[in-house]
Amino acid sequence: MASTLTNLLYHLVFSTKGRLPLIGDEIQQPLYDYMGGIIRNQGGKAIEIGGMPDHVHCLARLPARKAVSDILRALKSDSSGWVNRERPSDRFAWQTGYGAFTVSQSLVGKVRRYIQTPAEHHRARSFEEELLALLEKHGIEYNEEYPWD
Repeated sequence: MASTLTNLLYHLVFSTKGRLPLIGDEIQQPLYDYMGGIIRNQGGKAIEIGGMPDHVHCLARLPARKAVSDILRALKSDSSGWVNRERPSDRFAWQTGYGAFTVSQSLVGKVRRYIQTPAEHHRARSFEEELLALLEKHGIEYNEEYPWD
């Protein structure tokens, strides 16, 4: 087979610097749309983007020819630059790190619903608890004192 055929699905999670609530209602959807464009420009496809004022979840199909870290670097850098151009008074920045979790095609619907209903699952647990649960579910070792930056 001469072609490279992949379906590399990722659930990407990252927060604002210091987990400050900087993603207000007025900027939320334009930011998500902009992030979808960045992913498209990187050769991927944003399937679902959502979150809360202090963090973002993104389900995306990413290309095999680019490293996930390079795509995330572009996604975070370009989107924070956009927010700072649109709202210079906010001094917007993302956290240093991120979470990237592979997703089976059979679970795309479940992950999409999860991303579409952030307020629902954040009634039960904080972003920090959510991230720790994802790390544990995916068998990722982390520094228990400070895993999210």
